[in-house]
Amino acid sequence: MTKQELIDAVSEKAGVSKADADRTIQAFFDLVVASAKKGDKVSWPGFGSFSTSGRKARVGRNPQTGEAVQIAASTAMKFSPSSTLKAELNPNRK
Repeated sequence: MTKQELIDAVSEKAGVSKADADRTIQAFFDLVVASAKKGDKVSWPGFGSFSTSGRKARVGRNPQTGEAVQIAASTAMKFSPSSTLKAELNPNRK
């Protein structure tokens, strides 16, 4: 689903204008990013949670030359689905 398809679907489902749906979705993502930058976790019961995890600096290899390359430490965004969402996606699993 593309961004525009998501905006169209949310607009139709919620009965709001496409502009309102776009602003609302953008506000949600802006808040998730702001919380992640602070190191906070954003949880939505029944859906899942967004959090960050740190990656340590390490030495990698250039695949073309085999030369050692220093890879800097970084922060990655992580999504963990809730058990409710997992059950919804896998109805035949027990």
